[in-house]
Amino acid sequence: MGDMANSSIEFHPKPQQQQEVPHVGGFGCTLAELRSLMELRGAEALQKIQEAYGDVSGLCRRLKTSPTEGLADNTNDLEKRRQIYGQNFIPPKQPKTFLQLVWEALQDVTLIILEVAAIVSLGLSFYAPPGEESEACGNVSGGAEDEGEAEAGWIEGAAILLSVICVVLVTAFNDWSKEKQFRGLQSRIEQEQKFTVIRNGQLLQVPVAALVVGDIAQVKYGDLLPADGVLIQGNDLKIDESSLTGESDHVRKSADKDPMLLSGTHVMEGSGRMVVTAVGVNSQTGIIFTLLGAGGEEEEKKDKKGKQQDGAMDSSQTRAKKQDGAVAMEMQPLKSAEGGEMEEREKKKANVPKKEKSVLQGKLTKLAVQIGKAGLVMSAITVIILVLYFVIETFVVDGRVWLAECTPVYVQYFVKFFIIGVTVLVVAVPEGLPLAVTISLAYSVKKMMKDNNLVRHLDACETMGNATAICSDKTGTLTTNRMTVVQSYLGDTHYKEIPAPSALTPKILDLLVHAISINSAYTTKILPPEKEGALPRQVGNKTECALLGFILDLKRDFQPVREQIPEDQLYKVYTFNSVRKSMSTVIRMPDGGFRLFSKGASEILLKKCTNILNSNGELRGFRPRDRDDMVKKIIEPMACDGLRTICIAYRDFSAIQEPDWDNENEVVGDLTCIAVVGIEDPVRPEVPEAIRKCQRAGITVRMVTGDNINTARAIAAKCGIIQPGEDFLCLEGKEFNRRIRNEKGEIEQERLDKVWPKLRVLARSSPTDKHTLVKGIIDSTTGEQRQVVAVTGDGTNDGPALKKADVGFAMGIAGTDVAKEASDIILTDDNFTSIVKAVMWGRNVYDSISKFLQFQLTVNVVAVIVAFTGACITQDSPLKAVQMLWVNLIMDTFASLALATEPPTESLLLRKPYGRDKPLISRTMMKNILGHAVYQLTIIFTLLFVGELFFDIDSGRNAPLHSPPSEHYTIIFNTFVMMQLFNEINARKIHGERNVFDGIFSNPIFCTIVLGTFGIQIVIVQFGGKPFSCSPLSTEQWLWCLFVGVGELVWGQVIATIPTSQLKCLKEAGHGPGKDEMTDEELAEGEEEIDHAERELRRGQILWFRGLNRIQTQVCWDRKKC
Repeated sequence: MGDMANSSIEFHPKPQQQQEVPHVGGFGCTLAELRSLMELRGAEALQKIQEAYGDVSGLCRRLKTSPTEGLADNTNDLEKRRQIYGQNFIPPKQPKTFLQLVWEALQDVTLIILEVAAIVSLGLSFYAPPGEESEACGNVSGGAEDEGEAEAGWIEGAAILLSVICVVLVTAFNDWSKEKQFRGLQSRIEQEQKFTVIRNGQLLQVPVAALVVGDIAQVKYGDLLPADGVLIQGNDLKIDESSLTGESDHVRKSADKDPMLLSGTHVMEGSGRMVVTAVGVNSQTGIIFTLLGAGGEEEEKKDKKGKQQDGAMDSSQTRAKKQDGAVAMEMQPLKSAEGGEMEEREKKKANVPKKEKSVLQGKLTKLAVQIGKAGLVMSAITVIILVLYFVIETFVVDGRVWLAECTPVYVQYFVKFFIIGVTVLVVAVPEGLPLAVTISLAYSVKKMMKDNNLVRHLDACETMGNATAICSDKTGTLTTNRMTVVQSYLGDTHYKEIPAPSALTPKILDLLVHAISINSAYTTKILPPEKEGALPRQVGNKTECALLGFILDLKRDFQPVREQIPEDQLYKVYTFNSVRKSMSTVIRMPDGGFRLFSKGASEILLKKCTNILNSNGELRGFRPRDRDDMVKKIIEPMACDGLRTICIAYRDFSAIQEPDWDNENEVVGDLTCIAVVGIEDPVRPEVPEAIRKCQRAGITVRMVTGDNINTARAIAAKCGIIQPGEDFLCLEGKEFNRRIRNEKGEIEQERLDKVWPKLRVLARSSPTDKHTLVKGIIDSTTGEQRQVVAVTGDGTNDGPALKKADVGFAMGIAGTDVAKEASDIILTDDNFTSIVKAVMWGRNVYDSISKFLQFQLTVNVVAVIVAFTGACITQDSPLKAVQMLWVNLIMDTFASLALATEPPTESLLLRKPYGRDKPLISRTMMKNILGHAVYQLTIIFTLLFVGELFFDIDSGRNAPLHSPPSEHYTIIFNTFVMMQLFNEINARKIHGERNVFDGIFSNPIFCTIVLGTFGIQIVIVQFGGKPFSCSPLSTEQWLWCLFVGVGELVWGQVIATIPTSQLKCLKEAGHGPGKDEMTDEELAEGEEEIDHAERELRRGQILWFRGLNRIQTQVCWDRKKC
């Protein structure tokens, strides 16, 4: 936008400015003047235009444009306008570079601990103590490590660093590709938008981004205005400003009453020409975008340019909010409802990204902190015991004295103890966890793209799995947003679906086709679909489109009829208006007579009918009694189905006497009824099943719509949102507000809590009502658990509700840019079933993490206990550091990949949502973890202490320091890995299912990883040698190892037999942060800190920091409990 755009904001125009003062660039208006002009409405705006410019033509002269010819298509002139008044696009934030994303991923606390451990380990591996060994130092010759480990000491550090690099790259790559995907979609949407402007007197279609201030744009029915402008000339122009102001009534615009046209609003009727006065960030939508923080980058630039401009920009925004009554009215109450923050705080917050509110990651943080603490304690105890044992044995039992020359030798001993301690810690810290979360979310997000869910915030994906309520729009989400004829009454027969053309008399069919084709606006038409498999496109009036679609369904075509009788040959047209409630068209017949076709609301038109066509296409008398009969039997049942009934009729006039066409009542009377049709915006065929799935999955679906209550109720019944015999509420917005507000008009949570649990349909609702409902449900504490709410929205005014919701879904097709910006997930097909897919994927993420946790914790528990007890009893860990890292890092990384990429199944929708307080590790999982740990520990300790007798081999326990790797310890290592491999298959099921192989082949990644790990294990054991402390095993020994591994599957069945309900002693772990764990003040402070941190750090990583910051609070809380 350049400096000009920023500095000019400080300029405030004087109210009376008749003389043309040349401004920058030779134009007669500054950016600030135009901005302040666009903040005015109606008479106020007209007065301002007359005072400052005389009239709209004067404004055009100042902007050096012609109201009829438009701008000269001169590149230099257009470029100059862009520099002074800005470009017509809202600049997105600069994408982060891959290196920035890598740096952010490195901030993870778990990874930092690992990096430090790795660097220490690497440093120590290259440290060789100087000096000759002395007998006086005791029998520690050759150092504490055996030769193999000394040679391979660096492997340990390198392996840890490698795993860290792996996690970081995967995380950064996921973020980068997600960002790229989203920007790709955005640019694709932007390129497709074109708008009609006049340049050099020619009508041109230009991309929306190419519009400049001073352009003369043609506006017509159905347009979404891409910039602000002032109307030069209009014909019956009506604008739907609800997406900007929330005002549902259409606003009539005219050059002499209210000429202000705003970006982001829809043209609902008429046409006209406007001069563009504000584009991009200076347009009304752009200002709201900036307030929402989408123009964050602009703010940053201004910060650099100095406080002065920044202040001016802020004051200008504040002014925009205050003066734009409608926007202020719509947006202010929402903010005050949030707790009446000060303007300052609002501005500060405007630039902050959406709050982190991921349930799963909160629980993981807490769990990781608990495991980390336990690991730290275990490793510290291990080190202390080893040091004490060594000190007591050397200096007390053997009675040696610490000699100076022995110091390096003793230090090396202590270093070895430290490494064993670090190994225990490394094994205990679940560093596979961030990777599992990342892989699982990334995999889901990629697959969700195919299910028409474009995920903008990763955490929304798993939050969706916890959703307990969905507040959905009706039009376009539950319905197809296509008016369609679904029932008809033709030739004495009531058809509940489209009749076969052969079932109708040719005369009736022919009359019907002509009546519909001719008696509708010729601009209304049905075009072929844009892409294969899509529905035909409806252009123009939706009701007329429905009737034209009816013709096509009857295997006829309206186009040849229109070509035969073009629009200019129509003799007389009585256009539709709200008083007539009908439309009639007269054509001249070949014999010189006239035929009038009429269509309109059935209750009005049937009163004018005296005849009706019977099944043979012959006239039959139609008396008032017949009409009452028809209303009762045909029209009322249609209305109860939520249909709009339209009557189609005709009348013939003889050529002898031409009627008085101006006497409309006389002309449009004595009609013959051809048909009555019932039109609906049909429910998408897949929606009722999707809603049934939601209800079965424990999710309440509520419909929030602007439609009238009867239609809403009928559609809700068709969808299955409301069911006969159920105790539910269907309210209109006014009634809803009456029930939830007290005498002062303030919303009371207690009142709301009485309404929302039974509310299923909220009709005639405003965006504020939607926001109130969503906020009320989220803040409610009445149920057993806090509700997790998903919301769908498409209008700009849905922004606040989408932002407030736990998961906001914006419509990809019908949605405005502001709605998309406020959302978490974009539905690229605007379809409710995609939301159900999102629920399925969300639950799958949650379950994948649980599967991985179940597996990882079993490995961790066993490995830590083996290392700890082994070190304490035999002065050395049975599992060497490098082996431990193979088990821990490689298998964890692989396991996270294998278990995190399980595809979702329909069975996920058969259980209730977990909710916010459900622990990550359920009783069943705890039973599995401890059960398998018992099996593995029994086997390993048996092998450790009596294995040499069983296999008839040398004991590896007190082997001399330089001895090669023993078969004994290799068998322990190999058996351990085999048990993990088979337990990985057990870990696929977390709800106590018996068939652990169910659907295993639908996940090729899992199969590949299990087989791949097995292959690598063979290589390590047979050829690993000293670096891996392995000795090759015989076939018999291998078979025994495999046999014990397969025993895991059998043992899994044994564990599954034990009823979890009997094991009351088992505790769950990994609860979400409790409600009462923090006071409101602490929470507020925490949020402030998080606000600051979130600007610096990636969303996912923040949680680890947040968790560590809270340890203190938790410790204090634990003490209080005790």
